Amino acid sequence: MKRAQGDNELDDFGRFSDPALLILISLAESPKHGYAMTEDIAAIADVRFGPGTLYGAIARLESRGLIEATGSEDRRNPYRLTGLGEKALRLRLTTMETVARAARQRLSASGA
Repeated sequence: MKRAQGDNELDDFGRFSDPALLILISLAESPKHGYAMTEDIAAIADVRFGPGTLYGAIARLESRGLIEATGSEDRRNPYRLTGLGEKALRLRLTTMETVARAARQRLSASGA
């Protein structure tokens, strides 16, 4: 996984770049094949997954029933979010929002 653009002093802190989460977010918009997901994720999260990272995460998500292949007549294999995948994404985003809210409250209380 590489940063899509320049570096800054916060890069060592890490990015919110969990491959599975970003794939689910990408597919929440519409079905996509691997290259389209890579481009979408680079646009929204400023990270670019290598093929091993991308297809490893796709395989795990598919085996858990969170995404499914839609079938294609050409070489591309588009995937879509399943109902279970949408539910899992909504739950994860709710949890992230709760954690972010707590972090903002603690930062404002500490004066940081």
